[in-house]
Amino acid sequence: MRFRDRAEAGRALAGLLSDLRERGDLADPVVVLALPRGGVAVAEPVARALGAPLDVLVVRKIGAPHHREFAVGALAADDPPLFDADSLGHLGLTEDSLAPAVDREREELRRRERRYRGDRPPPDLKGRTVIVVDDGLATGATARAALRHIRRREPAHLVLAVPVGAPDSLDALGTEADTVVCPHRPAAFAAVGQWYDDFGQLSDDEVVTALRNA
Repeated sequence: MRFRDRAEAGRALAGLLSDLRERGDLADPVVVLALPRGGVAVAEPVARALGAPLDVLVVRKIGAPHHREFAVGALAADDPPLFDADSLGHLGLTEDSLAPAVDREREELRRRERRYRGDRPPPDLKGRTVIVVDDGLATGATARAALRHIRRREPAHLVLAVPVGAPDSLDALGTEADTVVCPHRPAAFAAVGQWYDDFGQLSDDEVVTALRNA
């Protein structure tokens, strides 16, 4: 299974989530939280189909020093960094050695929060069904940080919804979310972008426009 673009992937997720709600597995009120930037384009059709508000949770990957695309941890909001101990051990890294990367990503996280939300406060998640949407799941580092951040805000039901993901990472996150929705779990998974024909980067302006439209 390949997706033409993030909008098509979002429609696939929307269909599955709508079925869950019709069966009574997703109780109202529902709020959809996208992980920007790419998750916003996927979350738009999901929020539209469910008639739910759309917001963002800015999460930043902490990359390995010489391979910043490889996540060894992640940051969500003002939470402490969440590191993957196995990755640190395998690469011979320590949390202290990654302090400069943490500071850099924290600064970018706050910049994006200001850009996307302005003075608008984060939504109240207590007692709500919260659906966390991204455009795919590789290591699961950013999703794990997001889910733990949200769990502390006492949602009634916490859902992770991604169009495609690495099977092992999806299974591991089953302990963090109450429900994991993913229509495509390829065994030969290398990167999220390989499952999209169009996987172009979204801009900050596109994220802001999507949130205003929602």
